[in-house]
Amino acid sequence: DTERTIVTIRGEPVDISGTGIDKEFLEALPDDLREEVLNQHLRDRPAPPQPAEDDSISPEFLSALPPDIRQEVIHQEAIERERRERQNRQQAPASTTASALSATPASAGTANTAATSGTPAPAEDDAKAPKKKAKARRQDGAAQLVEKSQLSTLVRLLFVPQTISKSILNRLLLNLCENSKTRGDLLSYLVCVLYDGNNDLASVDSSFALLSSPTATGKSGNSANAAAVTDNVPNFIAQRCLEALTYIVSNNEQSMTYFLTESESLVSLKRSLSSRKGKSKEKVSTSWNKYPILVLMSLLDRPVFINNSTLMEQLMDLLSTMCRPFPILVKKYQEKVENKQKDPNSSERPMPKPPTIPDYYLKLVVHVLTNGECSSKTFQYTLNAISHLSALDGAQQTIVNELVEDAKQSGTQILKDLESLLDVLQSAMPGTEINSSILAPFAAATSYQAKLLRVLKTLDYMFSRKNATTTTASAENKASNELVQAKNEKRMLQIYQDLNFLPLWQNLGKCLSVIREKEELINVATVLLPLIESFMVVSKCTAEKGQNNVYEKVATPAIEQQLTLSTTSPESFFFVFTEKHKKVLNIMVRNNPTLMSGSFALLVRNPKMLEFDNKRNYFVQQLHKRTTPRENYAMLQLNVRRQYVFEDSYHQLQGRTGEEIKNGKLAVRFYDEEGVDAGGVTREWFSVLARQMFDPNYALFITSAADKLTYQPNRDSAVNPDHLSFFKFVGRVIGKAIYDGRLLDAYFTRSFYKHILGRTVDYRDVEALDPEYYKSLVWMLENDITDIIDLTFSIETDFFGTKETVDLKPDGRNIPVTEANKHEYVTLVTEQKLTTAIKDQINAFVQGFHDVIPAPLIQIFNEQELELLISGLPDIDIDDWKNNTEYQGYNASSAPVQWFWRAVRSFDQEERAKLLQFATGTSKVPLEGFSQLQGSSGVQKFQIHKDFGDENRLPSAHTCFNQVDLPQYDSYENLRANLFKAISECSTGF
Repeated sequence: DTERTIVTIRGEPVDISGTGIDKEFLEALPDDLREEVLNQHLRDRPAPPQPAEDDSISPEFLSALPPDIRQEVIHQEAIERERRERQNRQQAPASTTASALSATPASAGTANTAATSGTPAPAEDDAKAPKKKAKARRQDGAAQLVEKSQLSTLVRLLFVPQTISKSILNRLLLNLCENSKTRGDLLSYLVCVLYDGNNDLASVDSSFALLSSPTATGKSGNSANAAAVTDNVPNFIAQRCLEALTYIVSNNEQSMTYFLTESESLVSLKRSLSSRKGKSKEKVSTSWNKYPILVLMSLLDRPVFINNSTLMEQLMDLLSTMCRPFPILVKKYQEKVENKQKDPNSSERPMPKPPTIPDYYLKLVVHVLTNGECSSKTFQYTLNAISHLSALDGAQQTIVNELVEDAKQSGTQILKDLESLLDVLQSAMPGTEINSSILAPFAAATSYQAKLLRVLKTLDYMFSRKNATTTTASAENKASNELVQAKNEKRMLQIYQDLNFLPLWQNLGKCLSVIREKEELINVATVLLPLIESFMVVSKCTAEKGQNNVYEKVATPAIEQQLTLSTTSPESFFFVFTEKHKKVLNIMVRNNPTLMSGSFALLVRNPKMLEFDNKRNYFVQQLHKRTTPRENYAMLQLNVRRQYVFEDSYHQLQGRTGEEIKNGKLAVRFYDEEGVDAGGVTREWFSVLARQMFDPNYALFITSAADKLTYQPNRDSAVNPDHLSFFKFVGRVIGKAIYDGRLLDAYFTRSFYKHILGRTVDYRDVEALDPEYYKSLVWMLENDITDIIDLTFSIETDFFGTKETVDLKPDGRNIPVTEANKHEYVTLVTEQKLTTAIKDQINAFVQGFHDVIPAPLIQIFNEQELELLISGLPDIDIDDWKNNTEYQGYNASSAPVQWFWRAVRSFDQEERAKLLQFATGTSKVPLEGFSQLQGSSGVQKFQIHKDFGDENRLPSAHTCFNQVDLPQYDSYENLRANLFKAISECSTGF
């Protein structure tokens, strides 16, 4: 009943059912070879597991053959069995990964096995893979289906364009590689054709015709026609060879063994082919070229590969695949050596030593980064190859030395080009376009700045990633891993110091300064992008060290002056550079947000220089990176009563984890209300929930005494027994709103935003909670309190009528506050009022918030920006704002006032929100407009007061009174610059 498999041989149908020969395999062969392949298979077919007397060929099978083939099979059966056994004894045992005659190799599904095991099967430990060895024993006797002369005929088919399917031919060659002898001959043929470098198809075909059988040789005359067909296909021969080699190496593990061991057959064949063509002598000694991988590496400096990005990409793909086993080979070899030293009498089989790659070839691999165009894929393959080669003894130092040398050469040339560009930029008239010839040294794909970037990225990759040979040890011993990382970081810093690129970065900075002043030249900054990325790569280590020390310093108004004083410090140079050129860098990031996915992500180390929209884009991009598809999380079905949205939502989400809430899609239904949630119901749910969480009946939050609009956790919230669980729920809800991009009508005090961000509070934050107490603290700091104030380091608290004295420090109630220690008192009392008194509430909220939003990611924002992230940018009506403003010392027609409103109109929406935050403490605009703006004593309109101090001072603000103190500046430009600096650099009024 089984369907029979029929092929045509010499015009006659032949039944090959049950032979194991694939029909596509035979049909892919020329007609004159099919008979020979079938005979060869029958001669070499392994004996079935039956008694000797039953070894005869099945009569049913013989009767299905044509008479002439049947007689030939019977005649040669006996003698060929003996020949096959003799041949198998001469062949080296080889483990294979697929059946020799499988049309679709089984190993194709595990093409990356070599990458994980790293070693050929013969080198594997017997105890670790008994099943693999059993499989290897079964496949060691894979039949040699074709002789050497016939194989050369098949190889010739690779160079016949559009005659036979490449995929079928590659599969045919892969199947033939299951026999170790055929595999060695085939790979040697392909490597020799590549090494020969002849792109004349007729010549190559002629060479193979000499190795072919007489029948095949007679057909070599067709090669001239084939050559004519491929005249318009550059490097056709090399492409076909690389495609075949890559396919075989990716799907046959034993082919890896061929390239990593010496091959005498390759040397013989190469000499044979070279002698016919009068080949010149090798660049390196012939003994090295016994390793086929070195023959392929020697191609890397040939112009045909350097000038053809496609060929170079294919070659590096092949080499990176071949280099994968090196780290595991080295590791296993070292383990064997150590075991042998511990137990010299051990009978354990010796591990073959990993191949030695001479420095000449390592340098060729490095030079791929700087020779030719080097596409992104070629760069990735080269990076992988270098990473694997670095595991070999002494290879890493050679590679690093060569990379450093290439970086120095590129840096020297770039410095000269920058000096020329700087002269042109400085002399350019406004509105003048820069000649493209001036930008040519930077714009080309083969530019020195592109080469430098690739080299520096490679150095960074080598030292920042975990060493593959120490992965296991690092997992077992964390201290050892940290030691290795510290050593690599120290070495990396030393390399950058030796490169001495400071003059290069200074000249780059000068060019960016000119571009900042002449905005029409912003396209020049885009051209210099690779060089700016190089700066980011070099600054990676120092930026991480200097981040904590510089952040607070960056927040001061005198930033440029303070930072300039520390330019000699490597840790601060990154912050100096990015702060000075933040305008240009922000424009570049805004025009191309994908930059923040690469080297420009380092800019978040200096969050003060990134503008809010760029931060938000980066934040959203990183927040939604996921390893688990969202579909894996159940939908969050909520059925809530409108008047009890807070409680119902709390109970229904209480059993969910933070990950479930973050990744689950909300589907909300209001009880007794019909409707499908397509987004609008969820939006309404967030709106209602935001109102109810501030309901005084829950006693979770209290309004700020300064503006009655912002909220602070209630220190007496413990009257609600579930208050901490409620705070955690509120934190999750706000985190979920941010994650889903929903805006909430929820505004908090500046100190609470700082707690969410993990920042410390200061005495100025007390103003929102208790304006009168804040005034007393300011007076204390500004005046001598000797013999005036009688205070101790303690504070009295009141919990529903129960008064208690709390020490601010041990035995504080007995320590008087003096002029000497008043600053410490102010710090401690601020911490007590704003942090300690509500620490449980803060911790619960922050825990819930961080269940959804990672702490390191949210910390790129400051407290003003966090408010805008949660509540969005306000819709500010400038005319309404201006009409509801009061003046003191000025009038509406005063020049500074006119300039002030002109500046406000010139600001974008984000900058206007920051000005409103600066003056009033929040970006929220009352629903009734600015006429109902709230202050510490009720409705308080916006005020502009004249500051009679130095006109070079920055504007200051008093948020309790919605007041801005504006110096009498002498020009609009001066006023706008100082006002912009005040709202950008100062978190709150002062």
